[in-house]
Amino acid sequence: MTIPAFGIKEAHKTYQDRFGVYAIIPNPEKTQIILVQAPNGAWFLPGGEIEDGENQTQALARELHEELGFSAQLGAYLGQADEYFYSSHRDTYYHNPAYIYETLSYQVLGKPLEDFNHVAWFPISEAREKLKRGSHKWGLDQWLAKENA
Repeated sequence: MTIPAFGIKEAHKTYQDRFGVYAIIPNPEKTQIILVQAPNGAWFLPGGEIEDGENQTQALARELHEELGFSAQLGAYLGQADEYFYSSHRDTYYHNPAYIYETLSYQVLGKPLEDFNHVAWFPISEAREKLKRGSHKWGLDQWLAKENA
């Protein structure tokens, strides 16, 4: 199976790998999902970079605690989609393999550990339009296809 790729991979540029893991977290009625808005205004699925020594699920558990103050029961692995982008903030070209999971339930543990993001629930179609990364939209589409199968 071919891994879908998003963004533009520019020739003659060196890309740094940045492996990330992200979650689709719906409300109990599965009519909305939660998104995280970075300080630059862009909206993303909850999750982030896999740090040294972590596997995908460990990284996702840490990221959900940091960004949302949540713990979550993971469901199916929805797949991988690659993203190529340039970060002007870091002046770096990134190759971002994104591993996407569904969640079956979540529990609020407390306030997010990070206080610089904005978190909000959106109806699914609106959330899809807000997502900055093609790989995140792809992950949401995979979840919707699974839900509607």
